[in-house]
Amino acid sequence: MTNNKIIWTTRYTLLNAAYFVAFCTVHAYAAVYLLANGFNNTEVGVLLAVANIVSAIFQPIIAGVIDKPGFLTNRRFILISVLIIMAGSFILMMIPGNKFVIFPVYALIYMIQFAYQPVMTALCFEYQKAGCDIFYGLARGLGSASFAITSVFIGQIVEKNGVSILLWVNIAAMVLSVLIVFTFRKPKDTTGNDTDTKAPQGTAHNSFIDFARTYPAFVLFLVGTICFFFAHNMINDFMIQIIRNLGGNESELGFANFLQAILELPVMALIGLILKKISANRLLLFSGVAFLVKTLILIFAKNMPHMYISQSFQIFAYAIFIPAGAYYVSTTMEELDQVKGQAFITSAITIGGVFSNLISGVILDRYDIKTMLITGSVVCAAGVIISIFAFTRLPHHNTVKTEQN
Repeated sequence: MTNNKIIWTTRYTLLNAAYFVAFCTVHAYAAVYLLANGFNNTEVGVLLAVANIVSAIFQPIIAGVIDKPGFLTNRRFILISVLIIMAGSFILMMIPGNKFVIFPVYALIYMIQFAYQPVMTALCFEYQKAGCDIFYGLARGLGSASFAITSVFIGQIVEKNGVSILLWVNIAAMVLSVLIVFTFRKPKDTTGNDTDTKAPQGTAHNSFIDFARTYPAFVLFLVGTICFFFAHNMINDFMIQIIRNLGGNESELGFANFLQAILELPVMALIGLILKKISANRLLLFSGVAFLVKTLILIFAKNMPHMYISQSFQIFAYAIFIPAGAYYVSTTMEELDQVKGQAFITSAITIGGVFSNLISGVILDRYDIKTMLITGSVVCAAGVIISIFAFTRLPHHNTVKTEQN
């Protein structure tokens, strides 16, 4: 690696690592924190569903603002998001057990943390185009590794010190994020001007109808993405029930989470090389099939080794989907549409999770684990069919006349 690549990749890796450490404390341990502060399961479900729905709506809107030339850039939005999360965490530390304050503040933190995830991806490709050599796959993979490592240790620490430690870790991660964001300064161009001041080229398609006409394959693929992540989130959200059904307990849950997160690192690190051989849209189709296989294995699973085999398919499913989706947006969309593209992917993932939460729990209460998994497999298979049609029958980028918004 050149010095430029080492420096910028290190910065972007630290930004990802800080994000996913915080993501683990806020998202993976949301139920743990909320239950400890007097919420019941129904209230936890309502809070997370509201936060997810608002996040799915909010992400494309804020992306449309960022895509327009003006004050709000990727870097500034990340900085604002980090400061809001930090302030919210301090508020939560001062009012333990106050459900009326915790509900809106925790929902805001949860939503904002989702909202700036696609902006971080857009930040990477923005700076790459400005001459900052960033190894995206490695940085994103190490972000997943930081989530895996945090998930292994944070549970034991919470048992000894209580749920307030989750807020301390979150604040520390946000402080690190602030420091790193301040180091993201674009290099000067050949005329001596800061490239931050140069307006992006192309046309912004801020109307969803214009966006859909311009990128028809991508927009239909978003429906497939919702189906993939219906199945993916179904497994993650109800993993403890699946594991108990196979004879395991919380220890196996921790290992299963660690396994799938750590397996993301090698594929994400090598994604640049893989993309030289296979196009991003083909990789996205491949990942969709892997999501399906991962779910199908669990239908026929008899013991924990079968569960671990299913989790190992994370290397072909989520680990490929995330970077391939980012590269697909970067290579097929105009510069003024790329933040929206990244945000739409995250919104589709979020919507898949919302439907999974609402439907899978009902199926579990009325039927059983196997019925839930069969439902997830059928939905995921529909997503594969939709995605194949999108990428083989529709254009990736139409040149259409639209008004610039």
